[in-house]
Amino acid sequence: MKKIRINAGKVGLVFKNGDYKRVLIEGVHWVGFRESVNIHNTALSFSSNTVSLEVFLRDEALARLWDVIDVSDTEIVIVYKNGKYNQTLTSGRYVFWKGLVEYNFTRADLSKIYITENIDKTAFSQYDLNKHIRVFEVAAYEKAVMLVNDLYVKTLTGGTYRFWRNDTTIKIAKADMRQLQLEIAGQELLTKDKATVRLNFYAQYKVSNIEKALLETKDFEKQLYIALQLALRAYVGTYTLDELLESKEALAQTVFENSKKATQNLGVTVSSCGVRDVILTGEMKEIMNRVLVAQKTAQANVITRREETASTRSLLNTAKLMEDNEMLYKLKEMEYVEKIADKVGEITLSGNSGMVKQLKELFTTK
Repeated sequence: MKKIRINAGKVGLVFKNGDYKRVLIEGVHWVGFRESVNIHNTALSFSSNTVSLEVFLRDEALARLWDVIDVSDTEIVIVYKNGKYNQTLTSGRYVFWKGLVEYNFTRADLSKIYITENIDKTAFSQYDLNKHIRVFEVAAYEKAVMLVNDLYVKTLTGGTYRFWRNDTTIKIAKADMRQLQLEIAGQELLTKDKATVRLNFYAQYKVSNIEKALLETKDFEKQLYIALQLALRAYVGTYTLDELLESKEALAQTVFENSKKATQNLGVTVSSCGVRDVILTGEMKEIMNRVLVAQKTAQANVITRREETASTRSLLNTAKLMEDNEMLYKLKEMEYVEKIADKVGEITLSGNSGMVKQLKELFTTK
């Protein structure tokens, strides 16, 4: 016989000739000379590679010291040790000692997709648990449609969504719910008078019905682009170049009205649109420049003729006044003599006649 002491937090398993015999708890015990004792720490889970677990479970005294956890193929068990996450158990049988450490177990069914179990969110960051979870992020400014096995289930708002990972397929399609802008740039179009122009057009829109936009429409942004493009072409083709250049605002309003129904069927709402630029091609630009020069030249000629007419009319009125008033004629005569004399460096006069008369005789061509 020999004496064995089992300390606190330890358990001894007695074997004889390789066969399990009994369990020894805390205290002093006597064992036979042919018996051996394996000491186990009750703060750790139990494992044995030499003896089947079923053999140990025949001992009711030992079974009362254990928590035996059976995990099926479609389950996982989350283990909390003293209130903190410890590990995730997959398919198999596991044994934990009772008493020294407080264990809690949360069983989860992986055959379903929704996580309904009460699991602390901090545990989701642990790799051995996270690998069993599918995570989808939806931003605060987004909405998403959720498809399970390619069937629409529900619409998701902003947040983080977790689902169990299994054979069921889950897809998330997201759309930005903020006001968006679509640019239609460099569109070469023919006007009614066969002039080629290049337009830069924009539209501001929002997704108003995410189910229509994502489920009933393929590439709603491309289809919105085409709808606006067709409305733009239809409008430009009914106006001449001059009419188009004069009515850019009307163009934007007409495109807005004509495309409203088509865009609503796409699940989007256009709030405003406008023409950013009307660009003429090289040849058309040269023609328009020549037209502009001709127009401005004609306007200048009209203004010149108008001024000449006004000047002639003024001279006529002045002549009539001088014809009726000899003093006014003399004053005008002196005014012109003064202007002429201002251009002469030196003038010599004699005293035989009046100064004005002499100046008049000098500047008058005989």
